[in-house]
Amino acid sequence: MPTTKKKKTPSRNGKALPRPHSYEVTDKYERAPSRAMLHAVGFSRADFKKPQIGIASTWGMVTPCNMHINGLAEHAAKGANEAGGKAVEFNTITISDGISMGTEGMKYSLVSREVIADSIETVVGCQGFDGLVAIGGCDKNMPGCLIAMARLNRPAVFVYGGTILPGKYQKKDVDIVSVFEAVGQYAGGKINDKELADIEACAIPGPGSCGGMYTANTMASAIEALGMSLPNSSAQVAISKEKQQDCERAGAAVIELIKKGITPKDIMTKKAFENAITVTMALGGSTNAVLHLLAMAHAMGVKVSLKDFERIQKKVPVLADLKPSGKYVMADLVAIGGIQPMMKELLKAGLLHGDCITVTGKTLKENLAKVKPYPKGQDIIAPIKKPLKKDGHLVILYGNLAPKGSVAKISGKEGTSFTGTAKVYPSEEQALNKILDGTIKAGDVIVIRYEGPRGGPGMREMLAPTSAVMGKGLGDKVALITDGRFSGGTHGFVVGHITPEAQVGGPIAVIKNGDSITIDTEKRKLNLNISQKEMKERLASWKAPKPRYTKGVLAKYANTVSSASEGAVTDKYLDLK
Repeated sequence: MPTTKKKKTPSRNGKALPRPHSYEVTDKYERAPSRAMLHAVGFSRADFKKPQIGIASTWGMVTPCNMHINGLAEHAAKGANEAGGKAVEFNTITISDGISMGTEGMKYSLVSREVIADSIETVVGCQGFDGLVAIGGCDKNMPGCLIAMARLNRPAVFVYGGTILPGKYQKKDVDIVSVFEAVGQYAGGKINDKELADIEACAIPGPGSCGGMYTANTMASAIEALGMSLPNSSAQVAISKEKQQDCERAGAAVIELIKKGITPKDIMTKKAFENAITVTMALGGSTNAVLHLLAMAHAMGVKVSLKDFERIQKKVPVLADLKPSGKYVMADLVAIGGIQPMMKELLKAGLLHGDCITVTGKTLKENLAKVKPYPKGQDIIAPIKKPLKKDGHLVILYGNLAPKGSVAKISGKEGTSFTGTAKVYPSEEQALNKILDGTIKAGDVIVIRYEGPRGGPGMREMLAPTSAVMGKGLGDKVALITDGRFSGGTHGFVVGHITPEAQVGGPIAVIKNGDSITIDTEKRKLNLNISQKEMKERLASWKAPKPRYTKGVLAKYANTVSSASEGAVTDKYLDLK
């Protein structure tokens, strides 16, 4: 006969293993139906006394970034089970930026971040899991997982699925960006059909996320600096024993966090976000980090704004010589020790907050205490006293074209200012066609608008146009500005995240062909060179175009999403008071 007695708190080695959520699912006689269902999915009677750990896998065969993550989820489950928990694996979606780039399908990319966050929150909240391990590969997986962790505020660890190994073409490392740039080279007559096919065939040799300091590796590094991943999780090859061990340790770490009562709220503090921004700057990371860190902070209720990026950019140097602007790939950084030695140097220089708690249960300073320096002679990470660039590469620009801000990615190789003639396109496809057919010339400023969070909708990445510019040999001769965003693989004189966006009547909507535009990264200005009077007249006569989508997830996203300067989140304006 079922007992109605209160169950004892489960323990291991004399220490309590609390079950603050799962007890509601498994305890007392009236939960017999729940237990019956759980028996069918592998629970034993003893498992009902253990904390339940959700293992969120972003596995899918739609992209090499995530094709191996089901195996990693099994290792995370093993770690949680061996530490005294009961792991339950479940899936959420992934999409491929690399495959959908330059197509209408890319509009779903940023939307997937919200779908991932919503789905993980839904499963963990519904099932009553006490803790969470989430494993992400492609770009939007990572912030999606972290947004869910922040909302749930239950003990959690994020695991990066790991970087891909580079392909080889003519004895040189190649990756997905090499293929995008090869398209521009082909259009410019610099390579032939066979060369394009050969690059295409060897650039992606197996599982793992894109290999440079693109968005996936940027976000993995930022999350490690934030304290939500175990040390070195950001710098491991996808198909390595180290990555499997990282997953097992993550499963065990969640149990320890449950014991200690440490939740994301304790870890994802303002100081921790400043650490994440600092590491992103030092690594020369993706502009998408701005968008995603703002969204993660919003989910956690921490006030982070463009002003924080602006402040940190002025004092943090670029140290990493990594693609797209540099020479090396992430696998090279893995080989010399990952980001931990660099973080230790940043800490010594007073650029990191060492007192931030992390998922190890220790502070960042404690985690870094025994980290060894990089091997002598390496030139992947520069010394702080001899940086590649004395200040950060992610520059926040304002001005009459971006009154609420924009984000420029300035490696230092493009120069610091550009004034040119506007050539305006209402979509990415139209701009790409004009780059490839030779319409775009030296001295032009390519303007791509109505590609913002609402206007796109979905704020597509402009990797195809920017790669075509580089492939055409125009990287230092033209500029590109957009209310859309850029892939981490983008380099060149580019400005994105222009706010307000065109769809809501931002000044970018009233640029005309032939206008003069100035980008000045020293003065931090993005300006349309017309009078204030003319700007007002143009804005007054502007009319909003009809929405491109009126049904489905893209329409729903367009109706709920906030500005890029606020992280493009979908719950910013909900009136629930």
